[in-house]
Amino acid sequence: MLILGIESSCDETGVALVETAPASSFDENVWPKLLAQALHSQIALHTPYGGVVPELASRDHIQRVVPLIRAVLAKSNRELKEIDAIAFTKGPGLAGALLVGAGVACALGASLNIPVLGVHHLEGHLLSPFLSSDHPRFPFVALLVSGGHTQLMMVQGVGEYEILGESIDDAAGEAFDKSAKLLGIDYPGGRELSELAESGNPVAYSFPRPLLHSKDLNFSFAGLKTAVLTQCKKLGDGLLAERANLAASTQAAIVEVLVKKSLKALEQTSMKSLVVAGGVGANKALRDSLNSECKKRGIRVHYPEIEFCTDNGAMIAMAGAMRIQTQRELPTKDYSFEVSPRWPLDQITQSVVKRDLRSF
Repeated sequence: MLILGIESSCDETGVALVETAPASSFDENVWPKLLAQALHSQIALHTPYGGVVPELASRDHIQRVVPLIRAVLAKSNRELKEIDAIAFTKGPGLAGALLVGAGVACALGASLNIPVLGVHHLEGHLLSPFLSSDHPRFPFVALLVSGGHTQLMMVQGVGEYEILGESIDDAAGEAFDKSAKLLGIDYPGGRELSELAESGNPVAYSFPRPLLHSKDLNFSFAGLKTAVLTQCKKLGDGLLAERANLAASTQAAIVEVLVKKSLKALEQTSMKSLVVAGGVGANKALRDSLNSECKKRGIRVHYPEIEFCTDNGAMIAMAGAMRIQTQRELPTKDYSFEVSPRWPLDQITQSVVKRDLRSF
C-alpha cells in the first residue's frame, strides 16, 4: 500500500509517500517505509512580522502543496494512480492552514476514488521516531516537545496514549522562542538561541526551574520567561554583551526541567525506553543531558532524525500508515471534511474507528 501524507498545520508545507503492508498482514516488527518527502518552510515569509501570520500561511500552503506532491511522486518514481490512501493533518493547528491540506487531500481522494484519513498532528510527532531504522518498540514513555505543547505520556501502542503530565501555561518551545525574542533574536528564535547558548555560561544566571520539585509531571515555563525579561531590563545597555550567557542560562533551565521530569516519569512507570519527539527534541543540550542521565539508569532513548523533528509530511504519512497497518483506524471515502484547530491528543484514543478490512 502507498500512503500519501500532507502536513499544513502551521508554517511548513510537507508532503511524503510511505509504503506499508496491508492491514490484514500486520507484522509489528515491520513498519512503513518512507519512499520520498518534500518540505517547504515559510520562515522567510513570516520573519518580517516577528511571527506566523495565519492568512499568509494559508495562502502559501495553497501555492506549495500541489508542486510538492508532484515532487514527491517524481522522487519516488510513482504515479498518482498508484496511491492507495491519503493521510492529512486534521489538527491541531491554524484553522485556515489545516483547511488547505484537508481540502487538497479530500479533493484528490475523490478524484482518484481512494480513501482519506485525518491524522492528529501530535501523533505524527509522537510516531516520527519510527521513520528511523533504529526505531523504538512499544511500550515506552514519550516526551513530546513540539511548539506550543510539552507532554509526557505512556505509550502502549498506536492510539494507546495516557497523558502523564503536560504544560499548564507556556510550553518549552514557547519558552525558547519568547526568550529569544527578548534577547533580540529574530523569529522563530528557538534554534538561534540554542546556537548562541553554545558560547555562553549556563550558570551565569540563576533562572527558576518551575514545578521542578512538584509531585506531578506537569510543566510551566511562563515564570522562566518573566525571569528572563526581568534580567534583560536590569542589564539595560549591557544586554548585548550578555546575550550568550543569558541564552545558555535559559536553555539550562528548560533542559533541566525536561530531563528531570522525564526521569521521574520513567521511574513512576518502570519503563526502560524513552522517546523524545517534536521540534525541541532536536536541541543538542537536551539530547546530551538525556543521553547521559538515561545511560546511567540503563534506559534507551530514541529520537527522530533531525530532519523529522520539525513539522513534515513524512510523520503524517507514517502516523496514518501505522493506524491503517495496526487496524487502529482505516480511511474512508467520505470526502466531506472538517478540521480541529484545538484537538487534545488523548481524544484520539476515545474515537477509534474500525472498518471493513477486506479492501486493505
